[in-house]
Amino acid sequence: MAYLITGDAAEAEDAAQTGFVKAWLALKSFRTGAPFRPWLLQIVANEARNRRTARSRRPAIELDTVADSLSASQESSPEASAITRDLHGQLVETLNRLRSEDRAVIVARYFLDLSEAEMADMLGCRRGTVKSRLSRAMGRLRQNLGTRPDVDWRQGDV
Repeated sequence: MAYLITGDAAEAEDAAQTGFVKAWLALKSFRTGAPFRPWLLQIVANEARNRRTARSRRPAIELDTVADSLSASQESSPEASAITRDLHGQLVETLNRLRSEDRAVIVARYFLDLSEAEMADMLGCRRGTVKSRLSRAMGRLRQNLGTRPDVDWRQGDV
């Protein structure tokens, strides 16, 4: 989560470490019975956002590892592999152009595989708000991806 927010591996490591320390110090305030993962991710995400703001630069997401693992499992020919890499590259570029709020909700759902309830806890809002934010973010992502006759972005061709 920290890397996806900061776009810098070293900065993300520092944010995660500081976030873990803050979580450790705040364990007394953790609600018994509440899900732990979203609580911890919220602390780390806040720390990463603070660091990104302090650096005053826009983050870029590099999802090469994810793209490589997805394309490796789908490779059937060198041509198919090249097309898949191209499509993944376009998806990552488009994701980088979105607002940080849109990137955060898309990454939380589709890359971190958080449930709506976990996302609501992490973002500090209701599940309905998460649904609407995700829907709007996905709409903007689709709009920015444009139309390609050879790809149905909604069907998971990428």
